[in-house]
Amino acid sequence: MTDTLRPAEPASAAETGEGRRQLKRSIGVVGGTLLTLSCVTPASTLFVVVPDLFGTLGTATALTIAIGSLLCIAVAFCYAELGTLIPSAGGEYAMVSTLAGRLAGWLVFVLSLLVVVIVPPVIAMGTADYIAPLVHVDPALTGAGVMLLATLAGLLDLRANAWITGVFLVLEVIAAAVVAVLGFSHAHRGAGSLVSMRVAGAHGSVDPVTAALVVSGLAIALFVTQGFSTAVYLSEELEHPRRDVARTVLATLAISTVIILVPVAAITMGATDLRELTGGDLSAMVTAWSNTAVGTFVSLCVALAIVNAGIVMVIQNSRVLFASARDKAWPTPVNSLLSRLGRFGSPWVATLTVGVPGALLCFVDLDTLYGVTGVSVTAMYLLVAIAALLGRRDGHRHTPAWRMPLWPAVPVLLIAVLGYVLVQQDPAYLLWTGGITAVATLYWALYLRPRRDTHWLVSLPEDTRA
Repeated sequence: MTDTLRPAEPASAAETGEGRRQLKRSIGVVGGTLLTLSCVTPASTLFVVVPDLFGTLGTATALTIAIGSLLCIAVAFCYAELGTLIPSAGGEYAMVSTLAGRLAGWLVFVLSLLVVVIVPPVIAMGTADYIAPLVHVDPALTGAGVMLLATLAGLLDLRANAWITGVFLVLEVIAAAVVAVLGFSHAHRGAGSLVSMRVAGAHGSVDPVTAALVVSGLAIALFVTQGFSTAVYLSEELEHPRRDVARTVLATLAISTVIILVPVAAITMGATDLRELTGGDLSAMVTAWSNTAVGTFVSLCVALAIVNAGIVMVIQNSRVLFASARDKAWPTPVNSLLSRLGRFGSPWVATLTVGVPGALLCFVDLDTLYGVTGVSVTAMYLLVAIAALLGRRDGHRHTPAWRMPLWPAVPVLLIAVLGYVLVQQDPAYLLWTGGITAVATLYWALYLRPRRDTHWLVSLPEDTRA
């Protein structure tokens, strides 16, 4: 904790061959919000994550998501403040390194790297389920194709990607709106059902949803809208990061919450009975409310949402890898390769390094790795909350940045909640993540720390320094 960072000097031309490499500032709040919303993928969340919540929470699903969204406001406050204080493509690791020390930042980077490797291909493989109305394809092949398509898109200029993902996002919103309109227009119960706390049990029984079930459901609901953190990774490419990062984070959370929560309320009220709601087959509900053509249209929109998420995740993750190389996390030849920029201003080697292995991972069983990812995300958010608690010490008190209300109560609450969520995870996943973290700590102790004057020099882009 005492090994916090001083402002690092830019690397010399001799060190990099081209001087310090920086990403091109080319997008504003609208473009950043489109890209970030695409990472949230509200339509795919609605059709992939929410059905599991319906299965355990029934009519309490909307209430649980609403509570989770309120808690996400606290997470968003931390990201908005730290993202404007430390506007770096390194995201969490740059923020934590600067405020809580290099070792803590390194461990956050390793946790984020696990997410970088695992999550995109897992989501990409879900595409096969939603193109089934047109063609049946092996999920692994479909996922690999989506990852390669996302990689090619990631090589383009970020402004072009903002438009591509923006078009896909419009289709997502249309799909969610269709579900909401159909659900409300076929309502079988009133608004009071949203707090009736009932779920279909075995043998046709109706079981109550207890407070304990709602609390356990928050572990999923907390992450329903968590993609707003992508705005921090784009901070080096936002035109006015000290102002626009916070606007993008908070706008994305607000919009995504509405896009997800309104259809959930409509589905709860529109399901013909409690068993249909608990079953969570949303595609079948949409088809029953309309016809096969509408059901197919919605399914294809969800498939596009997943492709959209793949593109944005490749963009986001390549920026993290690019930033780590620029900050000299690796041996010099590796740093030189990963920090190269292409003709469109994108980090092309880092993009390929993220995208191509992701395509290969679609052919691997990722159940255990996905559990490790859940632990990694929770631990990463916990360290971000700790950094937010340290973000107003003397060295940063007067730095221009957006400041969250109710500090320090907000990060303290987050630390308590996320700490509880973390200890509730499967012990096997905790052991896997702990082992990976231990190996990363050894790399830090044996390679990075002895080279502290030349390696892991986390610093801000020159045009955002206070």
